[in-house]
Amino acid sequence: MPSMQRPLYQMKAEFFKTLGHPVRIRVLELLSARPHLVSELLEEIDVEAANLSQQLSVLRRAGLVRANRTGLSVTYELTSPQVVELLAAARAILTGVVAGQVEALG
Repeated sequence: MPSMQRPLYQMKAEFFKTLGHPVRIRVLELLSARPHLVSELLEEIDVEAANLSQQLSVLRRAGLVRANRTGLSVTYELTSPQVVELLAAARAILTGVVAGQVEALG
């Protein structure tokens, strides 16, 4: 079914599924600061190159990141500054949830 015919809530669910992997979140966090070479991402994220490549492919297909090739080097960057805002909103929500849990325990 073409994406324009799918309900928005279904598209949102698929979008959040894309974000549902720790490596993908970490990649987005790193790219929120600046574009990174694949080698830099590998240094920062403790995964095998094949796993990182797979996760980058998922993010690329979802339209969240883009790859730029220069010779043998590939640099990834975010496609939208709104990804930074989304990660900040998630952080704020989680901070509130954790604070609420601590308060409930106290």
